[in-house]
Amino acid sequence: MNVFVFDIETVPDVVSGRRLHNLDGLRDKEVADIMFHKRREETGGSDFLRLHLQRIVAISAVFRSGNGVKVWSLGEQDTDEKELIQHFFDGIEKFSPTLVSWNGGGFDLPVLHYRALLHGVRAPRYWETGDNDQSFRWNNYLSRFHSRHTDLMDVVAGYQPRANAPLDEIACMLGFPGKMGMDGSKIWDAFRNGEIAAIRNYCETDVLNTYLVYLRFELIRGNLLEEEYEAECKLLRDVLTESGAEHLHEFERAWPAA
Repeated sequence: MNVFVFDIETVPDVVSGRRLHNLDGLRDKEVADIMFHKRREETGGSDFLRLHLQRIVAISAVFRSGNGVKVWSLGEQDTDEKELIQHFFDGIEKFSPTLVSWNGGGFDLPVLHYRALLHGVRAPRYWETGDNDQSFRWNNYLSRFHSRHTDLMDVVAGYQPRANAPLDEIACMLGFPGKMGMDGSKIWDAFRNGEIAAIRNYCETDVLNTYLVYLRFELIRGNLLEEEYEAECKLLRDVLTESGAEHLHEFERAWPAA
């Protein structure tokens, strides 16, 4: 079983914003403020930027493979965006894992697509739909209803947008820690302040919540027996307890024992 649960964090792509809106000479913050203002005018209130104008600054993952589970953020704090994206797709190339996300189909993957397009990142395994591997014709990463990518938010909502729910609320409802440290609205300020480590830590706790929801989903659809589910939770708890990272210890302490 190779399961790759992932989450990304983004900031405004001020380079593209500067180019698209003829803002040469302005500082990054000034460019971002104009981008947010234009978006609010466009939407009537929301400043959430269109996906192609979001730059990836962190990709975090839980990887369940063989007898182990790993929690980490791809690359290092100073790894550039192109290399982060290449790491992500290289993992798919090597392991062909089941991808798991919360709203990955509506946000994370489209952002990765646009940024890979921008940087010229090759990912033939990810884009395979059966031309070179017949098994991908009926189950690939791109189809909404195939299982190589399980977007938990989409699936659990029955593919009905009006039934979508925030990860934080679902995680807390199930007794998991939920969001810790910050939220998406604080990422831009944290990035400008050089707090990359805090962003990566926050992204890792988000992806841990997603993984725990995924384990519960595997239980209800019969892929895990009750004792197997408990064993998977214990395995993850042991990994967090033995980790040298304080934010992972904090997550484990906030996760009530069954």
